[in-house]
Amino acid sequence: MTDPRIRAAVPGDLDSVLAFWRTAAEGTSISDDRAGVERLVDRDPEALLLAELDGGLVGTVIAGFDGWRCHLYRLAVHPERRRQGIGSALLAAAEERFVRLGGRRADAMVLVRNETAQHAWRAAGYGPEERWRRWVKPLTE
Repeated sequence: MTDPRIRAAVPGDLDSVLAFWRTAAEGTSISDDRAGVERLVDRDPEALLLAELDGGLVGTVIAGFDGWRCHLYRLAVHPERRRQGIGSALLAAAEERFVRLGGRRADAMVLVRNETAQHAWRAAGYGPEERWRRWVKPLTE
């Protein structure tokens, strides 16, 4: 297999990314809309990484760095392209970005029910942090 091309998303990619997530991502987020993804790309143009093969979108990851912590969201690979190294290539690019920015530890949002994702994250060297629990409060309805 040819290695995927990894690049940062640009505003013209956002509709394709949202459609891709409906096919490839597990679950939905309150920010899975055009305005939410536009805010992400406007604020941090290198955070949303795309993997492309033969000109088509095959994977995504959001590699957010707030100056303090490195957060990974929306690691998604097209169902027909899984187990081909695309997720690993995206994570390597995200981790390289974090190191370049001064990050020292990355965390990932992984759904408890998504056992396939848990296996992939473990294979990439990540593990659950049992001492902490994510607390959330919706700020809009």
